[in-house]
Amino acid sequence: MTLKICYSYTTNTDLRANGVTNALWKLLTMDKVEPKAHNIIAMTQFRTETGYTAISQVEAYWESLRGVRMMPKRSEIDPRGIENALGSTFVLERLAPGIARIRIAGSHLSDLMGMEVRGMPLTAFMTQPCRKQISDALEEVFRRPAISEIRLTSEVLHGKPHMDARMILLPMKSDLGDVSRVLGCFVAQGEIGRTPRRFDVVDAKIRRISAPKAPAEAQLDIAKSAHKAAPAQSATGMEDTTSPFETRTQRSGVPYLRLIKSDD
Repeated sequence: MTLKICYSYTTNTDLRANGVTNALWKLLTMDKVEPKAHNIIAMTQFRTETGYTAISQVEAYWESLRGVRMMPKRSEIDPRGIENALGSTFVLERLAPGIARIRIAGSHLSDLMGMEVRGMPLTAFMTQPCRKQISDALEEVFRRPAISEIRLTSEVLHGKPHMDARMILLPMKSDLGDVSRVLGCFVAQGEIGRTPRRFDVVDAKIRRISAPKAPAEAQLDIAKSAHKAAPAQSATGMEDTTSPFETRTQRSGVPYLRLIKSDD
């Protein structure tokens, strides 16, 4: 099966053109802290030329937020940081092992289903035989934690032409500290046709994540390595030597000191 690559770029000014409604914006900003400057990260430098730009932007934003941690918190997500990808972005909440419902979703997901998708399980987008694969991938994302990248293709029926899709699932912590949220992005390429559209899993990859070392820890490791590798060196510079003093005068048994009597 050939994966079609589409070159597309979104504008960064017209939010409605990217499927962002006032209601979606309100949902994205609810139950979170007030946006701060350090939570807003420009994403233009993460654009790629291989298609599925929204997925690249969402993953890059997630990586920027987590910093040296395993993952960011749900409350740190600021929609302004991923405004070009909001139409394809969604947030999941874990309900049970392998089961996660959609709490927030962009208009692209609603267009694929032909209805509002809030409250639906993510597996609603999959054909029946592939739902177990998605459930397993979700559980890996929450449990390890890990990142899941999934390639999809649509079922082809009357009025439902072929579509290729990609999805990424990125774990997040809730405000309680448990790994029970996912920041996701779902991009389908092709004509939607009759809805609802459902997809088969072509390939699902799991990438284990680990917290990168903080700069101070990295510098400490470098210093330790350099100390171990450096060979022992002899004393140089201004350091005093410890060699004994030796005289060149021949003594041959003559005392070192003689008493000289003087009349003065």
